[in-house]
Amino acid sequence: MSVTGYAGMRNIKGLIPEIVPPAEIFAEIAAPFRLRIHNTKRHSPSFLVRLECPGGQGITFPLIGCGVSTEGSISLMFPDRGHAVLDRITISSTFPVNFFTRYWTFATACRFIVFPRLQAGVTVGDGDEAQRHGSNSRQDRGLDGELERIATYSGREPLRMIHWKLSARSEELLVKEFGRQTAAPLVIDLDSLPGQGLEQRISRAAWLVRRWVGLRPVGLRCNGKVIPAETGRHHGLKLLAELALYGRD
Repeated sequence: MSVTGYAGMRNIKGLIPEIVPPAEIFAEIAAPFRLRIHNTKRHSPSFLVRLECPGGQGITFPLIGCGVSTEGSISLMFPDRGHAVLDRITISSTFPVNFFTRYWTFATACRFIVFPRLQAGVTVGDGDEAQRHGSNSRQDRGLDGELERIATYSGREPLRMIHWKLSARSEELLVKEFGRQTAAPLVIDLDSLPGQGLEQRISRAAWLVRRWVGLRPVGLRCNGKVIPAETGRHHGLKLLAELALYGRD
């Protein structure tokens, strides 16, 4: 009994767990968290090691070699938006004889923000709604729109715009002219969004941010505060965090 107890405790000794949250976590949607474990022992592998989060979700690793790190993924779901924390993780093992389970519980500092639940609303970009939100595209001459016409080369166009095949059949150089498509900024006004109560409006605002921030500048107006319209993933996370913490600070 003492020998197996010593072997069991040594099996989980020198193991350091880690929880890595994903970049985006939305309320009521399962998110993939990575559970990582580091075996700091130089000469002893560990067997049948289980990492477990509060709530019972976990992963069992059959073998963790000496000085090796390994990881797996679990899905966790959170019911509400706002700050969240996973404050502990448990390492356990039934090694070596499966009669007893030895375990250690580690305190962690895995803190993150749960974004609002996503709820699709009116799709910005069609009909009268597009006029209200300024979502129509503006067409000018440029390089990134659709091909509009073939024109005579004036000397100002870049050489890559020359239509060489048509120019070979003509007595002059011809160039391709494109329209420039520039989407107008979308500023989401939380108070004016349709919805039954604040939480539904926040959910619809979050959906609009995630839907459009990669395609056009998106801003946010809420409670007298205005975040200017920008594009990109980093800006989208900033807007989602603002919505997640609205009224929760």
